[in-house]
Amino acid sequence: MALNVRLTPDAERALASLASDEQISKNEAINRAILDRAARQSQETEVREPARRAIAAYGPLLDRLAE
Repeated sequence: MALNVRLTPDAERALASLASDEQISKNEAINRAILDRAARQSQETEVREPARRAIAAYGPLLDRLAE
């Protein structure tokens, strides 16, 4: 799929730097950035609910221990 991406000057400089540092095209750098962000967001979602359950289960105990 073809897509035009409009970048701010700062984003263009960052993209050029990423592509240059990794010796890849700007297109590849954009694709990697999108996939990396999606993976991190998915991981955050997977961790958030177990963390909430742990806080609910152990929060009061930890509060008492901190006193």
